[in-house]
Amino acid sequence: MNDAFPAGTRLDPYSAAFVEIVKEWVEHRFSHIVAELKHLVTYPSLAFEGYERAPLEASADAVVTLLQKLGLQELQQLTEHGSDGTASGPAIIGRRPSAANKPTVLLYAHHDVQPVGDRAAWNTDPWEATEINGRLYGRGTADDKAGILVHYAAIQALEELLGADHGLGLTVFIEGEEEIGSPFFSQFLSRHKELLEADTIIVADSANWSTDVPALTTSLRGLLDGVIEVTVAEHPVHSGLFGGPMLDAITVLSRIIAQLHTPDGELAIPGLEQSRWAEVVYDEDDYRSQTGAVEGFRLAGKGTLADRMWNKAALNIIGIDTKRISEASNSIVHTASAKFSLRLGPGMDPQKTMSALTNHIEAMDNFGATVKTYPGEAGKPFVVDGGAPYSRMMKQALTDAWGSEAIEIGLGGSIPFVAELAAVYPEAEILLTGIEDPDTRAHAPNESLDLSVLRHAIEAEVLLLARMAYDVVE
Repeated sequence: MNDAFPAGTRLDPYSAAFVEIVKEWVEHRFSHIVAELKHLVTYPSLAFEGYERAPLEASADAVVTLLQKLGLQELQQLTEHGSDGTASGPAIIGRRPSAANKPTVLLYAHHDVQPVGDRAAWNTDPWEATEINGRLYGRGTADDKAGILVHYAAIQALEELLGADHGLGLTVFIEGEEEIGSPFFSQFLSRHKELLEADTIIVADSANWSTDVPALTTSLRGLLDGVIEVTVAEHPVHSGLFGGPMLDAITVLSRIIAQLHTPDGELAIPGLEQSRWAEVVYDEDDYRSQTGAVEGFRLAGKGTLADRMWNKAALNIIGIDTKRISEASNSIVHTASAKFSLRLGPGMDPQKTMSALTNHIEAMDNFGATVKTYPGEAGKPFVVDGGAPYSRMMKQALTDAWGSEAIEIGLGGSIPFVAELAAVYPEAEILLTGIEDPDTRAHAPNESLDLSVLRHAIEAEVLLLARMAYDVVE
């Protein structure tokens, strides 16, 4: 070990001197941390149906190997099984019990990733992490294999800087199916509740305001998806012989989709009132640049951009099943389906929203077509009290690490299991931190991680853990 980082350093972790020691520690080991991240990226760890399971299992094995270096106790890999023979993505849990007077922290991340989509849209190999101008490109670099390395490095730093007798309880939980909605998470919690019990839960799967301004996420939108199916006839018929009186299913479905929003783009489903308002301003030029919106495209809805992304409900059609253009014939399409993704603002209930959506569709004039709405995944919104003790401590750690004031933000995306964690462990504070920034492009081609953000995220978590251990004793 380098003499600059003596084991058992006992400086006040709130002091400027300790902040500098942490920064030096991260700097000294950063190339090794990045190398470990690059290795994890090589595993195409997809939990989606239709993909080979072997790479997902190999990714889990690689995470186990990584965590073994920390000397965690009770390190194990767990897989849940359904009554239909399905299996969850493999999860990894490693634990170190707390001393009698110290809290326990649960550190969450996930090792499964999104499919790469069109390989031609990638500028680099998605399964080989490539560094370009201070960013690391590749699938999972940010979402969320970097989260694994943040936890790994923070635990290692805690051991070396405070000594092995720091006493803070640590549980590392690396999930293997977050990207498919964590379908086995409820079952996992009911079977292994005691393994994940903690006073504080840190979920390293969110984003920052920018590469220069850190953020603590204090709200998540909920998620509701499903399928709208339209049928106008028992089978296709010749459009020349019968066209005119009978609208095709695609047209009827399109009319339904068009009535889900008002002319100005506001969601038309009644009963989804906003209950929370953002305190920051999201710049429209930044939004257009980050989304790649075409020139002249008018943004939909009312209210601030931040509220439209974080606090209001938002519905998108994310897929349509009907006849392909290459297979089109002169016949009236008799059935068509669309999948919707509906994000719920804080305070909105998934079941009530599904009923409101169904009632809204049924109230439309659909020419008597058979219209069915099938619910899919559902996850509740989540709100954090930014003034709670560990939330304040996390914001200070972020501020000290970045050198700029941390802010509170919402997240337009959804992490459904977070609400489940809150329900099962109501006394635990949940802190949503992250390694992403507006240019990360998670879930899209050319996903990337800003390496300065990774560095600061590690520093912040080390500071938080050190201060949690110190406060109880002092």
